[in-house]
Amino acid sequence: MGMPMMRFLFRKMWNTRWLTLSTLVGLIVAVSFTVSIPMYSDGALKRVVTKTLQENGGGLPAGSLLMRYQASGGGKTDLNALKEVDRYIRDDVTAEIGFPTEVFVNTRSLKATEVSPVDPTKVDASRVRTMTLSSLTGLDEQVEWSLGKPYEDGEANGVLQVVMLEEAMYRNDLHIGDELEYSVRGEVRQTLTLKIVGTFQPKELTSAYWHQGLEGMMNSLYVTPNTFNQVLLEQKGAPLQLSSWYYAFDLRQIQTSQLNPLERTLDRLGIELYQKLKGTQLELSFAKVLNEFRSQSIQLQMMLLTLAAPMIAMVFYYIAMNASQALEKQQSDIAVLRSRGASTRQIIRLYLLEGLLLGAVALAIGPLFGWFMAKSIGSANGFLEFVNRKSIPVGFTTDAVLFGVVAVVIALMASIIPAIIFARSSIVNLKQKMARSDRRPVWQRWFLDVLLLAIAGYGYYMLNQQQLLSFKTGMSSDQLQVQPFLFFVPALAIFAAGLFFLRLFPLILRLVQWIGGKLLPVPLYLTLTQLSRSAKSYYPLMILLILTLGLGVYNASAARTIDTNSTERTLYKHGADVIIKAVWGSTQEVDRSANNNNNNNNNGGGGKPGPGPGGGNQRPKPGRDIYNEPPFEPFKRMPGVETATRVLKEKGNMIVSGRSIGSGTIMGIDNVDFSKVAWFRNDLFPAHPYRYLDALGKYYESGVIIPTNVAKKYQLKQGDVISASIREQMVEFVIVAILPYWPSLYPDEAPFFIANMDYIYDQVPIFPYEVWIKMQDKAPLTPVVTGLQKEGIEIYDYQDVRSELATQSKHPTRGGVFGILSMGFLVSVAISLIGYLLYWFFNLSRRVVQFGILRAMGLSRKQLTGMLLLEQLFTAGLSIVLGIVLGKLASRLFLPFLQSAEGAKKQVPPFRIVFEAKDTLQLYIVVGVMIVTGATLLLMHIRRLRVHQAVKMGEER
Repeated sequence: MGMPMMRFLFRKMWNTRWLTLSTLVGLIVAVSFTVSIPMYSDGALKRVVTKTLQENGGGLPAGSLLMRYQASGGGKTDLNALKEVDRYIRDDVTAEIGFPTEVFVNTRSLKATEVSPVDPTKVDASRVRTMTLSSLTGLDEQVEWSLGKPYEDGEANGVLQVVMLEEAMYRNDLHIGDELEYSVRGEVRQTLTLKIVGTFQPKELTSAYWHQGLEGMMNSLYVTPNTFNQVLLEQKGAPLQLSSWYYAFDLRQIQTSQLNPLERTLDRLGIELYQKLKGTQLELSFAKVLNEFRSQSIQLQMMLLTLAAPMIAMVFYYIAMNASQALEKQQSDIAVLRSRGASTRQIIRLYLLEGLLLGAVALAIGPLFGWFMAKSIGSANGFLEFVNRKSIPVGFTTDAVLFGVVAVVIALMASIIPAIIFARSSIVNLKQKMARSDRRPVWQRWFLDVLLLAIAGYGYYMLNQQQLLSFKTGMSSDQLQVQPFLFFVPALAIFAAGLFFLRLFPLILRLVQWIGGKLLPVPLYLTLTQLSRSAKSYYPLMILLILTLGLGVYNASAARTIDTNSTERTLYKHGADVIIKAVWGSTQEVDRSANNNNNNNNNGGGGKPGPGPGGGNQRPKPGRDIYNEPPFEPFKRMPGVETATRVLKEKGNMIVSGRSIGSGTIMGIDNVDFSKVAWFRNDLFPAHPYRYLDALGKYYESGVIIPTNVAKKYQLKQGDVISASIREQMVEFVIVAILPYWPSLYPDEAPFFIANMDYIYDQVPIFPYEVWIKMQDKAPLTPVVTGLQKEGIEIYDYQDVRSELATQSKHPTRGGVFGILSMGFLVSVAISLIGYLLYWFFNLSRRVVQFGILRAMGLSRKQLTGMLLLEQLFTAGLSIVLGIVLGKLASRLFLPFLQSAEGAKKQVPPFRIVFEAKDTLQLYIVVGVMIVTGATLLLMHIRRLRVHQAVKMGEER
């Protein structure tokens, strides 16, 4: 392609610069949204690795690698092969793994043998000592020399200097300066003289350098590595028993693209070691850790891609729609080029080059926006809620570049394929196409909308069956074989329903026009005529608006539903912000009644009791515990505490009509304080929960609230009397209310009975209760615990629901879900706004001649404006309403299936679908901006319209 063609390309792009710019924006959005997923999952992987390293702080690091050579019985080690495998491990292995080394240590040792003192007068010779002569690389940097001095290389006067652990020296009853004889059995039996010159202690006991454990060093003597290799192995020919190489690699900067190569390297490592020196094996590696990381990374990427796929597909559709608009505007130019001798291949090459140029720009700019989006996803604390916390370490990875290239290729295919079709058209084909402009689109002719609706219906059926199976079998959704396409069912249902509505759209318009007839005002009649005859040209905009707004509503509802139900489950589980259990002092009551009875029986005429069994000297029988209640008022005075209440929980045997119905959980409360502290969800109760708390303290002191399932099973009603055995004491209650749920209690696990705490303590001796606390907003718990300790109140357990919720919010999966749904919502809003404005801009530009003719025929400017506004109302307005309705309908139909993802147990509190008014308001604001901007654009266009310029020879462009 020569320079003239390039100049033509740039001139064409400049003449259609707004279309070119909008296509570029779509490509950038597609690339940035796509690359943000691997960027985020890569950063989340690093966070998981860091967390794993912290959790494994008490054991070996996650990046541990241990290679060991064990000599065969009686065989001599090939020292050249040993040097080669040592070089390979020190140089090649670290290069192939490619991560920084935190710790490296090479341990070598001879066979353990019994040592004897050179001078029995200085060392107890009667004690048997079995010692191992070893060497450790890097020992000087890891220890503090406690006694004596550090060891030196070489052999002086036939004596080797050795050091040992200080504790080991004491255990073996040895001293600095003692000399020992160490027997070595090789080809020639020889005795080594060892002199203890110093002892050491580890600088850091938790360092991975001591991976073998200090206990295993209690019978070891250490020479320098040079002495061990050059003197013992080479000069004296001592047989090597063991050599181990240990690495601790820092995996905190690991990337998802490195997981598979690392696994292959570790799998191959054992083979390479054995090939270089027989008997060398890979004993411990971090392949299992890598596999866990890879599994988590793949699951996270697949989940995020699944969530993002409908939004990405929507962006691709926007790009295709934009390309189609550009090609329709340029189709006469293409036909002229064909008539002037340009081949189909040249025209296709022209549009392909344009796509490649735009794709290259998008690949250069998109990852920068993708990085920002990944950071935003990492800071998501909820739907459209981004917090300023420590963000995940996001960086550019190979996977991100690959995802970006794939996005560009798909987007180019969506824009180039229509160009190929247009490039094959001549002027004759163009005229034929214009003459057949009323032909229905392919998806209507082949009933693809009906087929997609059927597929969506099948998906709904499968999701319903999966949920039923989950509830019946107790299997969670990740254990079931779920077809992947079911994740796309809601988006597919919205898209299919939108297409089906577009099939009915012209029929509805014709019906309205037929009913109104000639009575309709001129603008409305012209609008209905225009839309019914050219409905096909409005389909791209309408389906884009339906899809974007429908997905926006669905994503917003899905995110709010997941967040709300997850939070409410945690709040219900605990019942209050903070639950504290204090230490209660107790003394044991002595039961002397049995002793007194025995005394009476044995003292038959006033005689003295006998000394034997049954006499007065029998030990008193232990009685019940008498508890000392810690003061309660200090709990209310603690800093950050809004209010507090006492809550008694105790198991008791419930009795109805003289027969036991089993055990249940009895909760004693102070109803006034409890109403201020406990978490309630009002829709869980037939009336406001305060009414039941009021009834508990108003009608009967012995009032009790019982669960609905117990009342139905035993036909109980308000006013009935039931009894409970509490700590071997019978207590009567009168039923004042029947409720399905109560905070922190699960009726399906054990029935609950809510009563007045003071009434229970009047019937039963006092015993420990919990303290439920409502904290002020963002108030820390530590000052409360510290303050209570200063008041002399000891605490043995506490639960902070806010801390648990904060931990949940920081989980990479949760953050990824809310981040992707938030980004998808914002992208859908932006795409719908841009698509709407561009469509109407080019639609108005294309119909200048038509407007001029209508004005020349006598249509006033006001009537023309009314006609176009009605067009917007019938197309964009109906699409917006339908998109919002379909989004809410899809939420009602499909979001209940999220319950199966939480396991087979029925959720408490019951699952509910959430539509946040704030999200709907944001959509309405965007829709309002769209309508107002579109109307403004329309008015400006009509004001600039000149009849004498519009009505002219030629064609519409």
